[in-house]
Amino acid sequence: MANREALRELQSRLASRLQAARTEGVQASWLAVESGGRKFLLPLTQSGEIFPFTASQHVPYTQPWFLGVANLRGGLYGVVDLASFVGGQAPAVRSDATRAESRLIALNAALEINCALLIDRLAGLRNMDAFSSSSEPPEGSPEFFGSGYTDANGAYWQELDLQALSQQSQFLSISA
Repeated sequence: MANREALRELQSRLASRLQAARTEGVQASWLAVESGGRKFLLPLTQSGEIFPFTASQHVPYTQPWFLGVANLRGGLYGVVDLASFVGGQAPAVRSDATRAESRLIALNAALEINCALLIDRLAGLRNMDAFSSSSEPPEGSPEFFGSGYTDANGAYWQELDLQALSQQSQFLSISA
């Protein structure tokens, strides 16, 4: 019960910060998320609505990282396990506690792809002031990896270009 209240409070704070950013002109650049033990930055301009974890309907003969389809506010969205897709491994089994924090992040409608990314946890909004240094993506990284950023605590955050991701042939080819 306490976890639900904490999650509602986090969502409420995020919503109020987004509203304040719109009205005050303060620009947050990224939605910070955690998935598969890694930290990612999703550009706000490429991110869509945030949904609570919803079980998806399995689709046979698809890649392991494609979890199926889900009805999100009346729209049919393909659900991709972000950590599994990026890491190239089988999706992790999530406990009930983990599912309570999990979220589906829809891609912005402007990207013209009905897809939602399953993440383990929201970590708030970030802008450039939150980081002490930046670097190029690691050698051999996928083309949808943007810059890497290190925060004041020494944690590494990887920026993901969701537009480049949505156009990548591997991402679009869900059949096994």
